[in-house]
Amino acid sequence: HSRRSMTHMYCLLNLSFIVIFCICLFLVYSEELPTYKSMPKGQAVPKVERAEFNGNPDSLFFNDGKRRIDFVLVYEDESKSVSEKKGSVMRRRQRRREFFEGSLMNMGVELEATQSVVDEKLVYVKVHMPFEVLCTYAEVLHIKLPIQPNDLAPQSSAYNCFTHHFYPSEDVIAKEADFFTAPFQKDQLKCFWVKDREQFFTPAMRSRMAYYILSRAPYDVKGNVKKFGFNKLLDGGVYKAAYPLHDCRFNVKSKEPDCPNERFLLYNEWAHPKSFYKMQPLDLIRKYFGEKIGMYFAWLGFYTVMLTLAAAVGLGCFIYGYTTRETSTWSKEVCDPRIGGEIVMCPQCDEICPYWRLNTTCESSKRLCIFDNYGTLVFAIFMSVWVTLFLEFWKRYQAELEHDWDTVEFLQQEEQPRPEYEAKCIYERVNPVTQETEKVPYTACGKCMRVSCGIGTVLFWVLLIIASVVGVIVYRLAMFITFSSKLRSELNNRKELEPFKEYVTPQMATSITASIISFIIIMILNSVYEKVAIWITDFELPRTKTEYENSLTLKMFLFQFVNYYSSCFYIAFFKGKVVGYPGQPVYWLGSLRNEECDPGGCLTELTTQLSIIMTGKAVWNNIQEVLLPWVKNLMFRHCTQVGSEKVIPRWEQDYRLQPIGKLGLFYEYLEMVIQFGFVTLFVASFPLAPLLALFNNLCEIRVDAWKITTQFRRVVPEKAQDIGAWQPILQGVAILAVATNAAIIAFTSDMIPRLVYYWAFSVSPYSDGSDHTMTGYINSSLSVFNIADFKETIRPSEEITPYRDFRHPPSHPNQYDFSIYYWHVIAAKLAFMIVVEHIVYFTKFMLSYMIPDMPEALKEQIKRERYLTQVILHETNIKHFKELMKPIADNLQNEIEEPELDLTL
Repeated sequence: HSRRSMTHMYCLLNLSFIVIFCICLFLVYSEELPTYKSMPKGQAVPKVERAEFNGNPDSLFFNDGKRRIDFVLVYEDESKSVSEKKGSVMRRRQRRREFFEGSLMNMGVELEATQSVVDEKLVYVKVHMPFEVLCTYAEVLHIKLPIQPNDLAPQSSAYNCFTHHFYPSEDVIAKEADFFTAPFQKDQLKCFWVKDREQFFTPAMRSRMAYYILSRAPYDVKGNVKKFGFNKLLDGGVYKAAYPLHDCRFNVKSKEPDCPNERFLLYNEWAHPKSFYKMQPLDLIRKYFGEKIGMYFAWLGFYTVMLTLAAAVGLGCFIYGYTTRETSTWSKEVCDPRIGGEIVMCPQCDEICPYWRLNTTCESSKRLCIFDNYGTLVFAIFMSVWVTLFLEFWKRYQAELEHDWDTVEFLQQEEQPRPEYEAKCIYERVNPVTQETEKVPYTACGKCMRVSCGIGTVLFWVLLIIASVVGVIVYRLAMFITFSSKLRSELNNRKELEPFKEYVTPQMATSITASIISFIIIMILNSVYEKVAIWITDFELPRTKTEYENSLTLKMFLFQFVNYYSSCFYIAFFKGKVVGYPGQPVYWLGSLRNEECDPGGCLTELTTQLSIIMTGKAVWNNIQEVLLPWVKNLMFRHCTQVGSEKVIPRWEQDYRLQPIGKLGLFYEYLEMVIQFGFVTLFVASFPLAPLLALFNNLCEIRVDAWKITTQFRRVVPEKAQDIGAWQPILQGVAILAVATNAAIIAFTSDMIPRLVYYWAFSVSPYSDGSDHTMTGYINSSLSVFNIADFKETIRPSEEITPYRDFRHPPSHPNQYDFSIYYWHVIAAKLAFMIVVEHIVYFTKFMLSYMIPDMPEALKEQIKRERYLTQVILHETNIKHFKELMKPIADNLQNEIEEPELDLTL
């Protein structure tokens, strides 16, 4: 009987454990996590607490000095407004704002309003997230938080070993502590490393969660229709601004005892020009601005470091070409009065263009030798390998950053749908993964329609760019005739312009003016297309912010690719290729003769185009990035100038700064990727492009750092796992660069014709010589035309007509048809492209295969950390569960012991 009683009691004990455990699980997982929460119907709208400024300009807290300010909203008080015509608009704004603030307070957020010190019409609403609210939304956003200090030895990177000497001193910027982390769960708070509840969530985390709540708080409810999100209120003028606070002034330390002064440290050790030689404090940048901005500056810094090697090799190639330009055989023949001086060339336009002697292009020929030499071929192949190494090593470095910044599983765990997406969810569908019903904003047909509309709009704008390129080509054809008829006569008639006669040719003048016009068209189309691309992407309604940014990035880059590179592709691969011959030239629109390359070759024009666009783009961007925000801030401070006796609070100082654009870092990435295209796609024509890019990037890092630290309000920190859609774009540019550089060397430069002459036509049976030589190449590259075959409408008034082509002479049975030399050259060009492309692509593939995206040691460390994290969480959960069950177990044990005592008695 006693044994049956004992067994019965133990079964009851185990059953109690199971029931209590299930109840705990039910309480944990049945809780509905808050997303949108408005006030119950009929409830009075609570009023925001008002407080006067306490006179502390460095304070980051409410007036009580305890509650931290996580976000600031700014609005204009309608009661102080002098406008009477917009009374109904003002009342609607006030009603929406009060409802919005009431919704925030109903969600647990604390608010405090303070009138402006400078402008009495402005009111600043300070937002504070209590600890309970932070815990709730940390679980919603799957934010990873520390559970235990990481005692594993960190893996050293080869990149860091090379650059650690240039990092700021650890005495100034302390090294961040390393922890084991796990996605936060509110019911398991005891599992996490909570030393101070106020410091447990960093300011960046608090601002991110505050932004999440503000983006989803309702401001108007009509029936089943709920309007929400402060972004709509900003667009509608209900609020004038919304931003998190900087922790101090950028050039003065805060007087608050617990202020970390991170903005001050970033300015002195990173953004200040005196720190140009230092490596970037990426951990502090990530801590202050968030992972997305940290990832951008990490990529830009890595790209700049890798450019040093490319710039050094390119500079060596340029120096080689510059030192050999005087000794080049073909340039000496052009400049020789007995060779080039005796060759009189055909006119390059109809009727008004004169004959010209070949030696007048002596300087152009020497300039061509600087860029068109065998060193360029070696450099083009080197750059194809360099770009592969750059992308592969960046993947490895990015993997290290993902590990160090806890973003390895970000996309799978943390990213939430955009509020704009959730607001339009009116249709139902079955989720293919969970097999549960969920809300979506469009049907399959509707999504197809949206995507088709976006594709059609993008294609229309691409065609518009192509039309503008055609317009520039027509300008080149028309202006070449004008310059040919007037430029030479002006230079001959004016003695002060005599020194420029050898340098300024009609082709050069046409190319420079067309490049400037092309640059202006590029800037105008950019400003218009930006609005179109944003509208298309908004219409497509992507689900997450990453999907939104990737979609917008792809549209913008496709447009920018055509916009920036179309003129370069025209000069490199189309100009001067289909021009006919003097007796039968090819015409555009029936009257405009197709333009030929400069006597020095189209490669010189391509170099000019690249240098103008790269230099003009860099200057224009620096003006926009430096002068515009600085001038705007200066004007705003001047317009809101107050007496020196007034103390301005931290939130009001930040309001005077410029807001960050809606696209954030998009234009910073776009600028660098477009530059990356110039550096890789056309580097065979301009070996100095990496050097110019290196100088620009050294300035760009500090300019961007200075701008974001001193001239802009603090951005809302965002998580990012990588550089997003820019990674496949860079890979696509790298693949295309192999083909473009091989085509430039084959079809734009004169390298292949020279090699064909050297190895085939300088010896028997095509020549009397027995040794391979470049002597006589110039004569072999020219064909002869009989002036009697000119049409009356285009016949010039001179005689003797050689021209540049590989055609049979007038006395040949197949006169003016392509000669055997031409077909040898074409065959060599095609063979060169096929062989070089296959060799380089095979090399790229092997390098990509041999260099893993993630170091093996890092993989092992990630697995080890995941295992230890699971062990720690498991042990902590068991310990916590035992603590919860101990009182119940003690009571049951006492109940068991009492019947045993009775039985004994």
